[in-house]
Amino acid sequence: MKHEQFLSLPLILRNFLAYNETIKGKSSKSIDEYCFDLQTFFRYLLLTKGLVSSEIEFEEIDTSVIDIDILKTVTLTDLYAFLVYCKNERNNNAATRARKASTLRIFFRYLTLQEHLLEVNPAELLESPKTKQSLPKHLTLEDSINLLRSVEGQNSERDYCILTLFLNCGLRLSELVGLNLSDIKSDGSLRVLGKGNKERVVYLNQACINAINAYLQVRPNEGVPVNYKNALFISRNMRRISNKTVQHIVKTYLEKSGLGNMGYSTHKLRHTAATLMYQQGNVDVRVLKEILGHANLGTTQIYTHVANKQIENAINSNPLANVKKDD
Repeated sequence: MKHEQFLSLPLILRNFLAYNETIKGKSSKSIDEYCFDLQTFFRYLLLTKGLVSSEIEFEEIDTSVIDIDILKTVTLTDLYAFLVYCKNERNNNAATRARKASTLRIFFRYLTLQEHLLEVNPAELLESPKTKQSLPKHLTLEDSINLLRSVEGQNSERDYCILTLFLNCGLRLSELVGLNLSDIKSDGSLRVLGKGNKERVVYLNQACINAINAYLQVRPNEGVPVNYKNALFISRNMRRISNKTVQHIVKTYLEKSGLGNMGYSTHKLRHTAATLMYQQGNVDVRVLKEILGHANLGTTQIYTHVANKQIENAINSNPLANVKKDD
């Protein structure tokens, strides 16, 4: 968020965002989502309480007038009405509305418990819309092997190493791009800086160690600016490799291995690593949580649903599945 945009926000919102970024260590993406959700809510609040003209365009409503006196008037009914508005007027799906509900709970909890500006938290009992639990899309073991085998060309050692780390360690895109040479430890572990600047340690298997060693043999050293000397992955411009470049690399090899236009991406490689570890490596879901850097176990448990769904499909594929008893 640009500095001038931040300064144009209501003071109470600026304080909330600053608290979550500096104290809670929330990512810039989370901060942007909090800001967007609350700005939308503030505009809705000003409009429905008659504090601005109904003739003004919704996105043009100035929220700088929002203060604690206005927020003290908010009730649980107002919050549910806002979620209904988001559904009917803004066509928000259940997942988006659930995110907004979460933002509202976090915001009003902050006002009540951190700032002590509210005696009663109107969002304390706010429930989220039920969301459809979609199973994460992932490559099969055979697809993963074919993807790795498709790597060739001038930067093959680097690209192979990138794909290997995605598929074996389940890294996020930002985590892989942010890797430094100093993150590789002599005991075969890798320091990873995850969401909210939380550090975790991932232990490298032999495939990762081999791929890293092969890449380090050809990794550029001459011509790399001082501030990029420690970056693990270097681009052709002698800079730390960018998110966009990694996404292009992954897309290129997906297409080359016959997996293009199937909805796969860098994040799907993370899902693939997690799914293969859980299903075929028999990794406990609690251990998987630590490997992936999830904040809570509920996020990781989606991979148990994948296995359950496969079991259900296997049972339903039995040729006797639809045989009925004769009357």
